[in-house]
Amino acid sequence: MPPLKLEVFEAPSQRGKAQTVVMDNLAIEETKLQAYEAGYAAGWEDAAAASREDQARIGQELANNLQHLAFTFQEARAHILKAIQPVLTQLCTQLLPAMAKEVMAPVVLETVMPIVDDLAETPIHVVLNPVARPAVERMLTQAAGLPLVIVEEPTLGEGQVYLRLGEVEHRIDLDLAVSAMTRAVHDFFEYSEKESPNG
Repeated sequence: MPPLKLEVFEAPSQRGKAQTVVMDNLAIEETKLQAYEAGYAAGWEDAAAASREDQARIGQELANNLQHLAFTFQEARAHILKAIQPVLTQLCTQLLPAMAKEVMAPVVLETVMPIVDDLAETPIHVVLNPVARPAVERMLTQAAGLPLVIVEEPTLGEGQVYLRLGEVEHRIDLDLAVSAMTRAVHDFFEYSEKESPNG
């Protein structure tokens, strides 16, 4: 097969002076291969660069969305806590003390009953605040007519009672329980306000 002849076109100033470049088939194949490899490498680099840009963009969008989500969650949490704080505070300062007064007598009875059978005729010494006396005394008297010695102690809180049964003494302190719950609620909200990004 005769060698391939290609016509070369020069700039307009050299028109009319066509030159012919002669290349054999091996040179043509080599040129095609180099062009293909150069094009493939350039395409691969473009694709890799586009992929890196996409990954960077997606990563940035994800980071922005997560940051926005975290901020939105913190805002929502802060609003909810702010809304329930007065309710919980009122519960601890008004409802719990009132409930403690209501349940004082049943709690004292519940403490006494398991050990009453072992005492026979030994009186139960009940030391309490004078305000708590009527309810506690009524409850203990109605429960099988237990022998009682009531000792009023004004320095005790209305939610505090000491029971002496022979050599054994039991302490009931609902005031302490209410105080601990109130302190826990206060501490929780104080910590939440310090932790809040807007606080």
